[in-house]
Amino acid sequence: MFKKVILGISCMALVSSCVSSKVYKDLEERYAALKQERSELAHKNQELETANNGLENDLNALQKAHDEAVAERDRLQQEYTAAKNNLANLQESYDALEKNSSVAIAENSKKNRELLAELEAKENTLAQESARLEELKKQLEARSRRVDELEGLIASKDTAMRSLKDAISKALLDFEGNGLTVEHRNGKVYVSMENKLLFQSGSWAVGAEGRRAVVELGKVLAQNPDISVLIEGHTDNVPYRGNGQIKDNWDLSTKRATAIVHILRENPNISPQNLTAAGRSEYAPVATNTSTDGKAKNRRIEVILTPKLDEVTKLLNEI
Repeated sequence: MFKKVILGISCMALVSSCVSSKVYKDLEERYAALKQERSELAHKNQELETANNGLENDLNALQKAHDEAVAERDRLQQEYTAAKNNLANLQESYDALEKNSSVAIAENSKKNRELLAELEAKENTLAQESARLEELKKQLEARSRRVDELEGLIASKDTAMRSLKDAISKALLDFEGNGLTVEHRNGKVYVSMENKLLFQSGSWAVGAEGRRAVVELGKVLAQNPDISVLIEGHTDNVPYRGNGQIKDNWDLSTKRATAIVHILRENPNISPQNLTAAGRSEYAPVATNTSTDGKAKNRRIEVILTPKLDEVTKLLNEI
């Protein structure tokens, strides 16, 4: 699919003389975004492979312990058999000596008692090792099951977030390219809306078009109650010059994030417990503040959607 997109962009580049420079620039930006997404997906895949290798190492360690326990059990079994054979030999000697001397019988009886005590001790040790081996085997099987469950749960969470990203992209299709982007990375979905779509300069009142975008986003979130929603307000590095309730960019970014929360709260199917508003001021830029375009990109609202990981955390604690 990625190669097809590249081919399509290349073909469009060949006829760029017939297309406006703005369209051509948009195609270049989409191509760069696709390359970035591919790189991030590769990085995520590497992280999952690293985690999987760690789990496999744990399983290998348990398997090694299991094998050592089996070897110890076999050694004790051999000692037990040897002691049992020795006892049989002593019993034969005892029978022979019994005919000749009561003193020899007494001495041999003592040896037999000692050997019987030793044999009983070895039997107890063998029984303990067998029980330990069985317990180790159960632990190994249980951990293997939990690892399989964890891998399946992580895969299902990632699939669900990709489906959520597609649903949001579809719902907000009319707004993409107008200061709104939807991305899936690191297991989360990021919806970024530039202020030109939402607010007037220095204001935290959401305009009609921005409100429509937030309402459409809320419709998708209402269908996904197991998603945590973090709304972050961001500004550029130009100090706030207004008066009244707002003191600085921290206040402005927080007010704007809260304004988005209030619109989402209008949807009765969105649990307020899933919503968090935060102001980041100018301290999490996505572009340079030395250009007009860069500042425009930094003035934004980011809605970060995260799957609830209680089940994953529980499984990790059990492994």
